[in-house]
Amino acid sequence: MAEVRLAGVTKSYGGVRALTDVTLAIADGEFAVFVGPSGCGKSTLLRSIAGLEGISSGSIAIGGTDVTRVAPSDRGVAMVFQSYALYPHMTVRENMDFGMRINGMSPADRTARITEAARVLQLGDYLDRKPAQLSGGQRQRVAIGRAIVKQPKVFLFDEPLSNLDAKLRVEMRVELEALHSQLGATMIYVTHDQVEAMTMADKIVVLNGGRIEQVGPPMDLYHRPASEFVAGFIGAPSMNFLDVVSTGGHLSYHGTPLGAAAPGAVRLGIRPEHLGIVTEGAGHLDVRVDLRESLGGDSYLYVSTASGDRLVVRADGDTPLGSGARLGLVLPPARVHQFGTDGRTLRSGGAA
Repeated sequence: MAEVRLAGVTKSYGGVRALTDVTLAIADGEFAVFVGPSGCGKSTLLRSIAGLEGISSGSIAIGGTDVTRVAPSDRGVAMVFQSYALYPHMTVRENMDFGMRINGMSPADRTARITEAARVLQLGDYLDRKPAQLSGGQRQRVAIGRAIVKQPKVFLFDEPLSNLDAKLRVEMRVELEALHSQLGATMIYVTHDQVEAMTMADKIVVLNGGRIEQVGPPMDLYHRPASEFVAGFIGAPSMNFLDVVSTGGHLSYHGTPLGAAAPGAVRLGIRPEHLGIVTEGAGHLDVRVDLRESLGGDSYLYVSTASGDRLVVRADGDTPLGSGARLGLVLPPARVHQFGTDGRTLRSGGAA
């Protein structure tokens, strides 16, 4: 069993609180992704699990064993960093072998583990090359291979794809998903990229200011965000928001009725793909197109209301609408999210 359990984990640096009362369970074999903006505490939380950071209070258990005060080398974890941290003078084989050799493992066992890791990561043809002779993606696979040969209980990844270009990031993302499926291992992955989180995770942990904002499967967070923060962070482009008025059980935007209101609603959210495009005067809102971004299959229209609010609308890639065009927008009530003054969700729309 490689379940990871955190109970009331708090971390302070002097008077600065980096983590506050983090309680979380990651199941054996689960791929969990910590996501959030810079400074939200996601890397601190990962390093705390690894034992590279001591916690101020709370407890951490891995595989049913309390490891709160256990040294990093004895926790049964392996970490892959943003930096490949490979020894430049060693071959791929020697880089993967180094830790095992230092720990006194037999040559036969070391060779078997390296051979298996090379097979899984398709590095068999590169074992005798040095890092300088490899591409960025190949170097990252070596760093992952160095973790695999340890046969850890838990793999920890700290933004491992940040140094790669866009094409390589996509390729490595697919490779990591396949690796997780093949190994069936517990993996915890830190990223600021919510697209990586949505595509890779079994469970997303959204962090905000050192606290957990919401935990759940990607599509649960997408369709049923617990707060305006989660709603705006998950999804690309992000959710549109408008300030609204709630009176007599009805929402309105500058006098335009928008449907039934949850008690206390002050903000409305709707995703770009849920806005319906109609002719001017036929929808809930009339807008002007400021900019069109064409991405092939889709186009994104950046539009403005008469009150100056800006929205993003997803349209067909071949849409003729462009800068200066005027159109109407329909806000389907079942797709509208409503938020209170504290930013918490009062009514969640868009459930599939």
